[in-house]
Amino acid sequence: MHTDLPDLCRQMRRDILEMIHAAGSGHPGGSLSCVEILATLYFDVMRVNPDKPDDPNRDRFLLSKGHAAPALYCALAHRGYFDRSILPTLRSLGSPLQGHPHMSSLPGLDCSSGSLGQGLSIANGLALAAKQQRRDYRTYCLLGDGEVQEGQIWEAAMTAAHFGLDNVCAIVDNNGVQLDGTTAEIMNVEPLGDKFRAFGWHVVGVDGHDIQALQLAFRLAGTTKGRPTAIIAQTVKGKGVSFMEDLCAWHGKSPNQEELAAALAEIN
Repeated sequence: MHTDLPDLCRQMRRDILEMIHAAGSGHPGGSLSCVEILATLYFDVMRVNPDKPDDPNRDRFLLSKGHAAPALYCALAHRGYFDRSILPTLRSLGSPLQGHPHMSSLPGLDCSSGSLGQGLSIANGLALAAKQQRRDYRTYCLLGDGEVQEGQIWEAAMTAAHFGLDNVCAIVDNNGVQLDGTTAEIMNVEPLGDKFRAFGWHVVGVDGHDIQALQLAFRLAGTTKGRPTAIIAQTVKGKGVSFMEDLCAWHGKSPNQEELAAALAEIN
């Protein structure tokens, strides 16, 4: 298991690009932007055991922005949920690594996702169950900034605050770019922090590529009582590959062989 998180993040980025290239399709931009978030969660924050993926006391993680599945698959593989050798089978017929997470196909998944806007509602349900069952697990939900344009996110935000779900932590991958443009152009979601505060949440702003800052943010979330926490992570779409960064063209495009080689050279 990796203990050097910056090195792990570099390897995850290599894996993500190679997987998507092999598949000929996928979502590199939003997968690359959430690498540090996932690495920090799975290797430093969450109480999970790959040998007991269904442990009722495990922390839960929900990838609400399901198109970033390659990043989640890499985190799970490196954490030991399954062998890394199957990563290149992404999106192949019969592969457990579907284009969006399918929980009955792969150990370590707490929900299937892909239709945007639903993850935070599921996170609330799991967290409310923990309260009722007197279990101390925490529930983490990764949202896309384009995704928070969905009304259901704000219904879920209201619900989490109403029930005092301090065991819920939402992380917004706030990279500023969605499928076909910037969030500012398509439907401005800012000021995100103020919006979550208005709904009764504890809010932490953080550089989403700074592992130490993320570690501190998650510690703050874990000690906040009586209300849920939203971590607004400022990130870069396509982080780590200069010709992909901040471009909506790389939201759902596979690199060709030349682009893959150039991207891997940058990361290395």
